[in-house]
Amino acid sequence: MTKLSTKHLLGIKDLSEQDIQLIFKTADNFKDVINRPIKKVPSLRDITIANLFFENSTRTKLSFELAEKRLSADVVNFSASSSSVKKGETLIDTVNNILAMKVDMVVMRHPNPGACMFLAKHVDARIVNAGDGAHEHPTQALLDAYSIREKLGTVKGKKVVIVGDILHSRVALSNIFCLKKLGAQVMVCGPTTLIPKYISSLGVKVEHDLRKALEWCDVANMLRIQLERQEIKYFPSLREYTMMYGLNKSLLDSLKKEITVMHPGPINRGVEITSDVADSKQSIILQQVENGVAVRMAVLFLLAGRAEN
Repeated sequence: MTKLSTKHLLGIKDLSEQDIQLIFKTADNFKDVINRPIKKVPSLRDITIANLFFENSTRTKLSFELAEKRLSADVVNFSASSSSVKKGETLIDTVNNILAMKVDMVVMRHPNPGACMFLAKHVDARIVNAGDGAHEHPTQALLDAYSIREKLGTVKGKKVVIVGDILHSRVALSNIFCLKKLGAQVMVCGPTTLIPKYISSLGVKVEHDLRKALEWCDVANMLRIQLERQEIKYFPSLREYTMMYGLNKSLLDSLKKEITVMHPGPINRGVEITSDVADSKQSIILQQVENGVAVRMAVLFLLAGRAEN
C-alpha cells in the first residue's frame, strides 16, 4: 500500500490500521530528514497549504507550519481573531475565498465538532483536522502512538492509561481510536465526573484510582484539565484534583516497574504532572514534540500524493 485510503484526515476513525502503519513508515523517513544538517526536501514544492486556526494553538500550529516548510510547500497562515470572521463571515465563505487563491490543502482547527467534516463536503481541497472542539485531534493521536512505537518497539499488546479530563478531550478520543486499531489495551482514569458515560462502549477499561491504573500500565498519558471547555465545576478544587490524580516523582518511584510518561501539552506543571516527572528520564514529552513534525510531514505528503493520482 503506497497511498492512504482516504482523501482527508478528519479523524482516526476514518483510517485503517494499514493507513496508520503507512503514515508511521513515511514518518520514519522524514525523521531522518529533520535530523540532517539540511532539513528540507522538495516533496511539496508545487503545493499551497492554508493553516486556518479558529481557536488558539501554539504547538500544533507551529508543528504543522514547520512540517509544511520542511516539505517546501507554500504556506498561508490565517488567524480568525484578525479576520473577517469577526465581521460575520461564514466558514464556507472564508474557506472559498482562500481556495480562490488556489490553495490545495487546508489544515483547520475549529471550536465546533464536525467543522472539518462539513468543510470536506463543501470545498474542493484536502482537509486536515488539527482539532475540532472536544471531538478529534488525529495528528496528536498519531504522534502519540508513533512515540510509543519508537520507545517500546511496538504498540500492539501494550497497556496505555489516559489520565485526566477525558470528557472534554479530543486527544483522549483520538488516542483511544488509534491505540485500539493498533492492538493496544487502553484504560482511562480520572474523577467520575470527567469520564463520559459512553466510554466503556469503546472497549476501554475505566479506573478511578490512579495508583491502580499506574500499576497496570506500560504507558501513562497525562492530560491537562480543560478549564476553558468547562461551564460547570467537575471537582472541588485543582488542589484536590492534584492530590488524587497528579503524577509526582514519589508515586512514580514507588511503582514496582518503570513506566513511560507522556503528555500532549500544554503542561500545567504541578497540577496533572510535577516538573521532576515531566523532565525525568521516563518522560518522552520532548520526543513527542519532535515526532509531531515528522508525523505531520508524513500526513501532508501522503494526502498531497493522493491528489496527484
